[in-house]
Amino acid sequence: MLETAVQDLKLLISEHDGTNVANRRFSRRVDELINVFYHDIGEITTVPTHTLFDLFVIKVLYVERSSTDAAVVAYLGQLLDRYLSTGDLFLESDDGALSVCSLPDLLQEMVRLKRFQNLSEAFRKYGDRSLFLSGVFPEALNKRARGGRAGSVVFVDRAYYVATGKRFYRMAAEHRLAEDTDQRDTLAKLSSYFEVYLDALNEMSERYIMGFDMNLIADSMLDSINTYRETGEERHLVNAGRYAAILKVNPAQFPGLASR
Repeated sequence: MLETAVQDLKLLISEHDGTNVANRRFSRRVDELINVFYHDIGEITTVPTHTLFDLFVIKVLYVERSSTDAAVVAYLGQLLDRYLSTGDLFLESDDGALSVCSLPDLLQEMVRLKRFQNLSEAFRKYGDRSLFLSGVFPEALNKRARGGRAGSVVFVDRAYYVATGKRFYRMAAEHRLAEDTDQRDTLAKLSSYFEVYLDALNEMSERYIMGFDMNLIADSMLDSINTYRETGEERHLVNAGRYAAILKVNPAQFPGLASR
């Protein structure tokens, strides 16, 4: 149900590419689907990760920031799924050990072209990692990392990620292969509006990826308690306990939860 509903939203966005149709009804539907995700805590469900990431992008970018580009919405959902669900974010050393691939690491890989088929792919992936790392892991910024010539130290703060991300997305957009893959306009927008997408991912990470929306969790907990009082069904009390655990609620405040 959730997957089909999110696909319907993406189809509507695609059909109105170039305009924003996030009216009150559309926005309410997005919030309903996010609530469905949070209210499923007591059920065993299998929801593809790309569906959740698409939904979160639609919420923070299309609804809250009035984006009009369907291709960018789709691109960011795919980017999140690729880096959070696969090994694309990791770099394998000669001894087989894996580590997170930082931007300086990636620059060295780009120079050697070990992991890329061509410069166009290298430019795009450098832009992708700039946006992903600074968007999803903002707390990791303002650190020193080795990279560049002769292992020189690079200070990788937010400004560094923004500047390099914008630069490499622009270079990817200007490469002749961008036209062949029909990505020139999308990559150009990722360069021009990098900060907008970065802020959207920061909000998404804080609310949905690296943590939960605590207001929704609190509402869900209270809903479960009220439903238990109305129906007496044990499963609603169990769910309330799970929500309380996420919120780290003091059990003494809810004796009914602690007694079960």
